[in-house]
This record gives sequence, structure tokens and C-alpha cells, in this order.
Amino acid sequence: MNIVVCIKQVPDSAAKVMVENGQVTWGDAPLVMNPWDEYAVEAALLLQEEQGGDVTVLSVGGGDVDEALKIGLAMGCNNAILVTDPALERADSQATARVLAAAIQKIGDVQLVFCGKQAIDGDMGVTAAQTARVLGWPILSLASSIKMEEPLIRVERTVEEGRQVVEGNLPAVVSVVKDIAEPRYPSFMGIRKASRATIPVWTLEDLGLEAPTFHVSWPELNNPPVQEVTNEIITGDSPDDVANALADKILGEKVL
Repeated sequence: MNIVVCIKQVPDSAAKVMVENGQVTWGDAPLVMNPWDEYAVEAALLLQEEQGGDVTVLSVGGGDVDEALKIGLAMGCNNAILVTDPALERADSQATARVLAAAIQKIGDVQLVFCGKQAIDGDMGVTAAQTARVLGWPILSLASSIKMEEPLIRVERTVEEGRQVVEGNLPAVVSVVKDIAEPRYPSFMGIRKASRATIPVWTLEDLGLEAPTFHVSWPELNNPPVQEVTNEIITGDSPDDVANALADKILGEKVL
């Protein structure tokens, strides 16, 4: 079984992201694999151990995405591919989905595509479904467990109302949540192997694509306004005095 895991490189979750001169910056904080995508990699590796085959990590971004892809290799993935092109700078989720779908088709003979639930930078959680739509494959989202019964895949979904079991035909796209399994740590040998790996780089031309049209753009970026927070301690001679003063304050501020 050939599996592709779509990953994204994002600023470390502890980074302080802000806007400077109209550009997003996170200072000297490191770039890492999107934490949700680590669960997708783990799900793919577990399925590979059960079913055999290859796992390929795939990403769209700049040349520095090599580091996130090498984390995937160090965890145990067989191959890594980077799609980068100047025309993809600030690409929206729809453009990214079309590029991912074209890369998956170029890889060929792919039965399953895994994605994390969402990326911690954009937090939209739509790329997996959009990629599935471009491919014409079913999307099984928010998967917390997976069972293969070829040609079907059955997943248990974690939703607000509880758990839901759905199934679909292969090939399919699956997005996973953290209940799927705890991501493994890269092994020492895996890190050494990944450090020596040469990752193929594909462009839009390699995929037979033209520069995509972006449907979502960010014409202006600003830091959120700073909110002034003050504290006031209400005192009184008795609990009743404090309660009455607090009630007057709440009504005066029109909180209620």
C-alpha cells in the first residue's frame, strides 16, 4: 500500500507571532512540522507496519521546508517530496489543495493520503477536504481510529456529539486527530539517514500546472489591538456591603 502524508512547516507553537511592517514574523523561533501532522505521519507508519508498502511525506512551501520533511524521514517515512515555486507564495488553501492533488497523482498508485486535522498557523482545517475534492476521492475526516477492509477503509470519527463510524472506498483522504496514536520519536539511525537525504524538489511546471488563481488574499495585516485590563478590589464592612457594591458596579458597567 502506497501512502502519502501531507505536512506543513509552521512556527513553533511557543513562538510569538506578530506583524512588522506589514509582514508576519515569529522572530528567531524555529520552524517545525505542524504538530497535527505528526499524528498523520504516525497513523501512516502504523498502517504501513500492518499492510506494508511505502510512506511518502509531501509538502508545499519554500526551500526551508526540508527540515520538516526530514523529520518525517527520521520518524520512518520512506520518501519525501517538496513542491516549491515562486508563484505559490501566499497561496490559499484551494491553490495548495490543487498542487497537492497534482503531486499525489504524479507520485502515482497512491491508495491513501493522510493529513493532520488542521495547521496551527492558519487553523482552517479545510485543506484535506479540498484536496480530496480535487482528486475526486472520499474524505474521511477527524479520524481517531482506522481499520482496513479492502477495498474499504473504516474510520471512527471524533465529533462534538461523540463518536461516529464511517467507511469509504479506496483511494481516500483521511484527516486525523490526536487520539489516533502518540507520534513516535525519530530514532538515532533515522535522524542520521534523514540528514543525508536529498529531497526531490518539484515545481508547478513539473506538475503540469500553471500559476494558480488565489481566491483568498490578505491585502493588509495588523497586530490585534492591545486590550487594557485593570483590576479593582471591592471592599466593605460586611459581606452584604461587598455584594451590594459589586451588584452596583456590574449594573453600572452594564455587564448585566
